[in-house]
Amino acid sequence: MIIKNLKYFSYFCSMLINEKTWDFIRQHADDDVRKLALQGAKDADVDLQMALQQIAGRQTAHRKLPSWAAVEGIVYPPHLNMEQCSSEQTARYKGKIAGEGESMVDLTGGFGVDFYWISQGFHQRTYVEQYEQLCAISSQNFQLLGLACSVCCCDTATYLSTIPHVDLIYMDPARRNEHGGRAYGIEDCSPNVLELLPLLMEKANRVMLKLSPMLDWRKAVEDLKYVFEVHIVSVDNECKELLLLLSKEQSHGLRLVCVNGASSFTFILPPKGRSVARIPSQGIFCSQFGNNIFPVWEYLTSSELTASPLYLYEPNASIMKAGCFEEVGNRYAVKQVAINSHLFLSSDEIGDFPGRCFQISSISSMNKQDLRAALKGLERANISVRNFPLSVEQLRKKLKLKDGGDVYIFATTMADGGHRLFICRKIG
Repeated sequence: MIIKNLKYFSYFCSMLINEKTWDFIRQHADDDVRKLALQGAKDADVDLQMALQQIAGRQTAHRKLPSWAAVEGIVYPPHLNMEQCSSEQTARYKGKIAGEGESMVDLTGGFGVDFYWISQGFHQRTYVEQYEQLCAISSQNFQLLGLACSVCCCDTATYLSTIPHVDLIYMDPARRNEHGGRAYGIEDCSPNVLELLPLLMEKANRVMLKLSPMLDWRKAVEDLKYVFEVHIVSVDNECKELLLLLSKEQSHGLRLVCVNGASSFTFILPPKGRSVARIPSQGIFCSQFGNNIFPVWEYLTSSELTASPLYLYEPNASIMKAGCFEEVGNRYAVKQVAINSHLFLSSDEIGDFPGRCFQISSISSMNKQDLRAALKGLERANISVRNFPLSVEQLRKKLKLKDGGDVYIFATTMADGGHRLFICRKIG
């Protein structure tokens, strides 16, 4: 079924929530949903289940979608849809990289958050969703938000086979299997993008895919052979999304962008089997792509480890996910502690490093005497382990330290196989 009649959807949506239910929602907008569920509603005309859904949705939106939460009358979907939808911050970023064009289609519309921001740069906008209730909710919301668009109730594959050529297709495949469990592989999500790939490339100039941040982006690039950009998006140093841009028009290299909040870091990765010159203005090349050859690392010497001051750098979540550590070391002239530590050291303070910066107070082995001297007077610390035989809890117990405070301890294995603790204080 393909429906583009917004009046139908508006009528359908108005049937979902009656006026007394809206009054109840407004009255209890900031109340605890669990307590409201136990108390119930005194008026039998109040649809309590729908009211609780709206109150919970609105409270989530204040945190996740502040500009939508400020609009009176926005209808929110069930809890699962609210948790799965993009945040306003990540949706705005998609809108930024989507660019502009004549026409775009979102084939997996859902709650419509991504569609709303991605579609801003396009004249013809089409939202596609197979579930009628979500279509009704989104249709109502788009009108309240002033977004002119077509809303189609149809499954992805059917609609894709009917549409004319468009500038952009966006897809966010459902990452849950038929049993409700989480799915990460491209072929395990619904719809299966690998099966639809030939038709997607036939129907659009560009395709944007949102995939699980748990996915190996290198494998995704190999499977989806038309990828020309990869965006690893983190918020508050937590990796949230993996975005791939596909096109038949391939450039000379793959652009890899690591985003964490307002900061970004770009690599240009050469195609496998082709030697491409470095392009400083666009980023730097990542020699690790497409092979399993470990780079030849340059580590700090024993004398350099005793230098003062000495700084430790921890890359942000997007850089960690990208895995292009050699290029980070080259760009910022920092040396990695060891190949699997993913921690960098330098005698210089680097203000624009894409991650956290710490000044090292002392470095200790696991020898009891060394530990006693390094930790003298210390009662609590924030502990991280990287390529280390003990877990955080095991190390905390061994060191007899409480959690918290302004001291940070990084436990790792050095290039020579020795175990070291870096006792630091955060800068900035």
